[in-house]
This record gives sequence, C-alpha cells and structure tokens, in this order.
Amino acid sequence: MADGPGAGFVTLAELEQVAARRATPDAWSYVQSGAVGEDAARANRDAFRRRTLRPRVLVDVSVLDLRTRLLDAPVAVPFYVCPMARQGLFHPDAELATARAAAGAGALAVQSTLSTRSLEEIAAAAPGHLQWFQLYLQPDFAASRQLVERAERAGYAALVVTVDAPILGIRDPLLGSSFVLDPEGAIGNGPGVKAPPREPSGAQGRYTLRADAGATWNTLDDLQSITRLPVVVKGLLTGDDAGRAVKHGARAVIVSNHGGRQLDVAGAALEALPEVVRAVGSDVEVYFDSGVRRGGDVLIALALGARAVGIGRPVLWALQAGGEAGVARLLDLFAKEVATEMALLGRRRIGEIDRTVLGEPRW
Repeated sequence: MADGPGAGFVTLAELEQVAARRATPDAWSYVQSGAVGEDAARANRDAFRRRTLRPRVLVDVSVLDLRTRLLDAPVAVPFYVCPMARQGLFHPDAELATARAAAGAGALAVQSTLSTRSLEEIAAAAPGHLQWFQLYLQPDFAASRQLVERAERAGYAALVVTVDAPILGIRDPLLGSSFVLDPEGAIGNGPGVKAPPREPSGAQGRYTLRADAGATWNTLDDLQSITRLPVVVKGLLTGDDAGRAVKHGARAVIVSNHGGRQLDVAGAALEALPEVVRAVGSDVEVYFDSGVRRGGDVLIALALGARAVGIGRPVLWALQAGGEAGVARLLDLFAKEVATEMALLGRRRIGEIDRTVLGEPRW
C-alpha cells in the first residue's frame, strides 16, 4: 500500500486541505461546488453527523472480512469509486490512476462518460479488474448506443445510467469563476460526446432543453434492448422511482443526490436510503453515494440497507494530492477505518452490518 508521504497525505483528516493547496483555483471550484446555495451538499454531511452506531463488546473479532459481491462479482471492500468527470483536472494520469488504484484495493471503479481518458484506455489500465461504465444519455440515441457498444467491447461489466441530470444544476461558485468547461463535454471519449446542458434556452416563460431531456422510463427499455450488460440506475431519491426502475429491468439502483450538485432543495441522500430499500425489497441491490468522507459513513449507509457505498470527492482530492499513490492511500485508509470500526461494533463480516448497529441520533 502507498505510504503517507508518497501519497501526499498521512490521514484522511488532512486530505482535503492538502488537495486544496495543490489544486488550481478553477479546478478546486469545480470539484467542491454544490448546487445553488450548497444546502443539499451540507445536508449530506449533516445526515451522517447526526447518526450514531452502537458498539458491542467481548465478541471474537480477531478475523474481519470486508468482502462482498456486487451483481455477483466479488470485491474486497464494500465501497467503490464513483463515476467522476474530468479527472485530468487533478492529475495527468487522470482515470488511469484511479482505475489502477481501485484494482490494487480490490474495489469496483465506475468510469464516467465525461472522462479525460477514453473508456478503452481506462479499461486497459486495469485489465481484468471490475469496472462499470456510467452513461450520460446523449441527444441522439445512436450516440448512446455507440458508447454502450464500446463499453461492452472494452470489458465493462455493467452500465450505470445517470438519470438525475436532464440539465446540470446551477452552481453558484462556478458562476463566479473564470473556469469554463467545454460545453460539448468532448473529452476522452470523442468530440461527439456531450455533457448534460448547463442551462435551458429561451426566455419569457418558455424554455427548452435538448432531446436527451426527453428521456422516459421507456428509455431504460430501449437501452436494455441494445446491451447484454446489467443496467444500474443512478440518482434516485424516492421509493416510487426505485420501484419503477425495477419494473423497467434495473438490476440495481443507486441512491444519490449527485453529491448535492443538482437540486439544492433536495433532501440528504442518506435520508432517502431507507425508503428506497423498503420499496425494492430484495428484488435488486441498492447502492449509495453522496457525502461519504470516512469509514464510519460507509458503515452507517450499510446499516441503512446499502449493499455498497460510493466515494466521490475524496477520490479527486487524493488524486490531486498524490496521483495513483494518493488514491491507493485513500482506499487503504477507508478499508482500515471500516475494519477498525467493525471490530468496535462487534461485527466480523460485512453481512453482519444491519440496522441493529444503529444508535439514537444526536439530534
């Protein structure tokens, strides 16, 4: 595992400050910004802070097992690297570094449509390792089909469809920044690949969006008709939507508010997790992201019903701090925190983390 000095940081507590010192101001605004007044981003963290866990004692915890399975694929840890765009803003190796670090940790990595490197390069950086491809629907369905077919050929094991971004949320910090993203989102996956639109067109009460904003539940059916990959639906905050996703063939769902970067008046993602778990029952696996910063957060989300937990911004901080070694260090520290706190909870296996470990909320 990467040591502290080689990774650029020693503890998770110092990571954010180390990354802030090393990042350009524009890149830092990009990674840190939340929607509008950033209330949703703060709510994500507050939801974890109010939760407590109940320690149990005199349990034989001499051997701890963090392994689990995601869509029947084995992984060494119950957390994964979230799909995040434009990682080249933080290190020249970009997604190649995060893919290799995830492979070294035995963790799933989910790669973004808007990656700096091509999806083929990323897959080749960690051959044989479990990676999923995240799809932003394109205005032309033929373009979405082409991305899906490329992901299949490259060896990605699942298709993660992000559904909470028919348009990008308003991010005040970016509005005041000189940083301008390529509006076409043309990065590693080709000049024709588009990011969700940043604002609607029109005025005087009538606004329009691109064709991809017209996606419906039937779009999931269309995607499944063109791929053999299992479809995972990302960006759900209600049980109703999760249930509909299952009816339309989703093999798993991800509870997420996009790290607080989309709808600022949305609730904390963690608060939506139990509702989604109740809605889908045992029909599909439920994953979670948004606001995860420490190993204890992973355990809280697992206790509330998540099968695995995504790490977002801290991965980019670690990439900025130390490249591949930084991300490897981050994942190692997360694993050690999860293992340590499992032992203090008197739990030996990930499957033993359930609602019985939850304590009374702090407020």
